[in-house]
Formats: sequence, structure tokens, C-alpha cells
Amino acid sequence: MLKATYAIPPLPPLAELETTAVLREAARAHRYLAELKGRAATIPNQGILIDTLSLQEARASSEIENIVTTQDEMFQATLFPEAGEGGPGKEVALYRDALKRGFDRLHDTGLLTNNTLVEMFQMLKRTGGDFRATPGTALRNDATGQIVYVPPQERDAIIGHMTALERFVNDDAVCDLDPLIKMALIHHQFESIHPFPDGNGRLGRILNVLYLTRMGLLDIPILYLSRYITTHKAEYYRLLQRVRDEGAWEAWVLYMLRAVAETSIQTLELVQGVGALMADYKARLRSGHPKLYSQDLLNNLFRHPYTRIDFVQNDLGVVRQTAAKYLDELAAGGLLEKHSQGRNNYYVNRPLVALLLRVSGG
Repeated sequence: MLKATYAIPPLPPLAELETTAVLREAARAHRYLAELKGRAATIPNQGILIDTLSLQEARASSEIENIVTTQDEMFQATLFPEAGEGGPGKEVALYRDALKRGFDRLHDTGLLTNNTLVEMFQMLKRTGGDFRATPGTALRNDATGQIVYVPPQERDAIIGHMTALERFVNDDAVCDLDPLIKMALIHHQFESIHPFPDGNGRLGRILNVLYLTRMGLLDIPILYLSRYITTHKAEYYRLLQRVRDEGAWEAWVLYMLRAVAETSIQTLELVQGVGALMADYKARLRSGHPKLYSQDLLNNLFRHPYTRIDFVQNDLGVVRQTAAKYLDELAAGGLLEKHSQGRNNYYVNRPLVALLLRVSGG
């Protein structure tokens, strides 16, 4: 049987964590995170940001695991779930759904529990399983196939480590570390325990943003953290392993703090862009389509960058014929693009999609 190559430490680890460099970087991350939180609060319907930006996060996080999809494939999977079954777009949509489920549970209880993590895992992987029960898990270099890390193998050990991690996440009296530093420790611990048979990377990144939300640093889980990790993927894995090999906590914490700061800036640009586009569409609807205008319709066009008749029916509480009339009129007026797939029509908010492509880098 494989033997674990790293002794999972109790948290917080016996290391100097709040160094001058770390505190300086933490202050910068807090500044941009607070600006993002404030700006997000100005969007009239928070569900718009949760739905739209969580898909962008889902796409970037899945890309780290070599699940690559285009914007079009991703939105098509949300429009026609049955058509995208088994494809990369569906995998991305499942990540989005798991993130939203975790946020709902956090909203209900104020806690991030192991039961919530298991529930998200089951949704992400469409399985009834939970923590690993069978030894043999090892992490390998994608290029060489060489084993680079062996996590705990025994189920009892995994459960013990996850129980301790759950307490560290939810008991704010355990230590008085800055919550951003604590987030970096939580993420490393979760990835090192590697508790699930699959999907640990994506679940660990969901845990990051949910923890920031739990601590009140965000109101809703919209931090676009995975794009930074995708861009600096080799450094991410190198620093994860350096902590295990050398106890190099400072370098790891600095990496995560930079990720928070840089992605806060990027997500802030997205939120500001969404707000400006919504204001423009509101003015155009009121002036060019006054009989159609409602806040619910405007919200629909931004909550669903790709929308369809059913979505408008549900969001506005109108009959199918009325929903189709609204969308066709908006397409004729240049606010939407109309497309067909088989017997179905769908409508694209092209300026919003262009914004997402520009800011997210593809």
C-alpha cells in the first residue's frame, strides 16, 4: 500500500505566518476585496452576479483540471442541459451548481461543514459517494507520470483530518490570524488531505470563496480566483509542494494573497462593466421599448447572457407567446441576437458576452 509522504499538521502550523511581507500583501488584498464587495452591492439584483460570474469562475477552475470549454459551449450547456450531457460545458455547469449549493447551505447555517462539502462533491461528480474509502490515491506529474505527492490513505485518517479542518474553518476562536491568511492555510490543508476520489481541486477553490463569504469579506461568492491560478498554474503546484517538503508557508501565503488582490481587481472590472451595461440597456429599453420595460426583464437579460423563452416566462411570469414576443422585439431592436438550435430559439446579450470574454481572457 502507498504510504503518505506528508504529515498533515494541526492548524495553524508552527510557523511564522504574519511576516512583514505577508501583512503588507494582506493589506493590499483587503483593500481591493473591500472595493469589490462595495461595488457588487450596487448591482440591483445580486443573483445576476452569482449566476453570471460563477459560470466564469467555474470555467476557469475546470480549465485547471484540463476541462476546457468555450464561452459558447458553456452557455449552451445552461440553455440546453440535455444536449451537453457529458461534455465540458456540462462539467462547468455542474461546478456552478455545486458552488451555488454551497452558498445556499452557508446562507442557511452560517457554517461550512463537511456535510456541505460532501453534498457539493456529489453534485459536481453526480455520485452518491463521500470521502475516499480505498487506498491507492497518488498525485502525479501530468507530463512525466511521476508520483509527486501521496495524501493520507486510510479512511479513518481522512475523516480525522477533515473533522479537524471543519473546526478550524468554523471556530473563529481557534486562532486570531487574518482571515485571508487563514484561507490560504485552509486551502493548503484541504488539497493536502485530498479527501475525495475526484474533484478536490475544484472543491478546494469553491471552499476559498465560500470562506471569504462566511467571514463577511464578500456578501456573495463572486471572487474570480481560479483565473489567477490558471495563469500561474506551475507556481501554484510548486508552492503547494514546497510547504510539504520544506515548510515554506510564507511563499505559499504570499501567492494566495496576490491571487486575492489580482482577481479582486479583475472581478471589480467585470462588476463595473456589468453595471454600466445594465444602465445602458435600461435607458434603451425605456426609450425604445417602453411597453416592454421592467426591472425583471432587464435582470433576465443579464442573469442569462444566453436566454430563451422559458427563462423569460419563469422570470417574468408571462405566457410563452408574450415571452417570445418580447425577445423577438428586443432582437429586432438590436439589444439581443437571435439564434436557432434545432427547433429551439435562443437570444444572446452580445455586449455582455464580449465583456466577459475581454476581462476573463477568453
